[in-house]
Amino acid sequence: MSHDRGTLTSPGQSYPPSAEPARPVNARARGTLAAASLAVMVAQVANALPGALNGEFQLTFNSFGSQLTWITAAFMIPVVVFELTFGVLGDKFGHRKLVLGGAVLVVLGSLMCAFSPSIQAMWAGSALNGLGAGAIFPASLALVASVARTMQERVRGIAIWAGFLSAGSAVSPLLGGVFAGFGWWRGAYLVVALVSVAAMLLTIFRSAEAKVAEGRRLDLWGQITFALGLILVLFGLVQGPEDGWTATHIIGALVAGAVLLAVFVAIELRVESPLLELRLFLNRQFTVSSLVAVVGMFAFLGACFSTSMWLGPVQHQNPLFLGLLFLLLQGPAFVLIPVLSRLQHRVPARWLLTFGFLAMGAGAFMNSTADVANRDVSVFVLPSLLVGLGFAFTLSPMTAIAVNSVPREMTGMASATTNLLRDLGFALGPVLVGAIALSSAGGQLMATLQNSGLPADQLGPAMGIAQAGGPIALNSLPEGVPGAAAGQLAMEALGSGFTQAFLVVAAAALAAALLSWFGLGGRRDVAADPAAGAAEQLEPAP
Repeated sequence: MSHDRGTLTSPGQSYPPSAEPARPVNARARGTLAAASLAVMVAQVANALPGALNGEFQLTFNSFGSQLTWITAAFMIPVVVFELTFGVLGDKFGHRKLVLGGAVLVVLGSLMCAFSPSIQAMWAGSALNGLGAGAIFPASLALVASVARTMQERVRGIAIWAGFLSAGSAVSPLLGGVFAGFGWWRGAYLVVALVSVAAMLLTIFRSAEAKVAEGRRLDLWGQITFALGLILVLFGLVQGPEDGWTATHIIGALVAGAVLLAVFVAIELRVESPLLELRLFLNRQFTVSSLVAVVGMFAFLGACFSTSMWLGPVQHQNPLFLGLLFLLLQGPAFVLIPVLSRLQHRVPARWLLTFGFLAMGAGAFMNSTADVANRDVSVFVLPSLLVGLGFAFTLSPMTAIAVNSVPREMTGMASATTNLLRDLGFALGPVLVGAIALSSAGGQLMATLQNSGLPADQLGPAMGIAQAGGPIALNSLPEGVPGAAAGQLAMEALGSGFTQAFLVVAAAALAAALLSWFGLGGRRDVAADPAAGAAEQLEPAP
């Protein structure tokens, strides 16, 4: 394939006399890895920032349950919906261009969030951030894989990439907590915009290009059916707790979404250049790692979302406390980069994944035993550390298996697919956890209010607020406002709802552990053994 300045060359290929000599491979690889790592970190900062600020959003915009969920969902929906198309575009036109374009969108989305006058503007800004991140996630991973000359370099590069992704999640809540402590949470989004500009400059001047143009074409009908189907399903899941699961528009959205997703699969089986190459799933390790990605990452982000809601809109704790807890949830994956990189060469991935998901499940189960009336944040320290360690031990091996188990010419498709499935798990985390917790809390609250014995001047307004805005709205009423006397009942209902959510998260983590142990057993491990898998035939260094 042809290359311009900063583009990788094929073995034996030379530049024309008029072209600028290529930089040394090691320098180019380091620059590419740095650009990809910074870009994925800033994308993940934008993704994780609402986790520390849900309480601030609730107070600033007077929002209720589903409106808060939509801030996170508005980010994740475009990530999941367009990630596969971005993989195709990256293969055709260059993954470096996609990283650059995604960083531009993150700048615009973060500025919109920083100056948003309403919750609806927050949704729009989050959606722009999600669209930019949807381009960055697969393109940056493909860049990391493209500059590796050996399997060991690729595994190490993926470990570093995954560590910076986790660093973004760790830094984000702390950043939000600091600015919220100053009384100006919007400043956190301005920092995201500035760092995204730095990622743009690093991508322009230091990174190499990578693309595999042959045979990739856009799958328009596949993209349309996938986008509409997934959006309808997520809409039904987010709005179901407040609008009622038997409401006509909720049932219609879920059924129509499921039908469209089935049509998408049918299209992918027939189209010449599919958006999702289903042949990838003929590889057992790729299939198992894909299932683990969805279930395991649902468990992880479900635990993070439940923790942020428990300490934010439910208990109204200082956002800085939540930021410090998120250092335990996200920090280990970054701190343990060198350890995990070595472990992946020595320990089978099934051991790492099983241990990680068991630790994650143990942390979530411990959280389910917390008492919502207890405002001591320290009870979340050990569970958060366990969940964080679990995430650290699962993200990089899971990604390495998916990318390394396919031929090099399919790396772009594999990276886009594994990012899609991981981010689908991330999207389902807050959506399903929010649906479980808020549905349970809403039902319990209405039953409790009817038997509460509150005086009529308090019961009437409390029932009206609970019906209109759910338990979060009632829980957030200031003292002296009609209905505020029922705030304690709302908090107890929310505590019960999120306790159930933590138990569901623990069960999902256990399921991912069992799937990892039994599904990846009996075969050599492509993440730890360079001689295994179809991808070990890497090109020699130019």
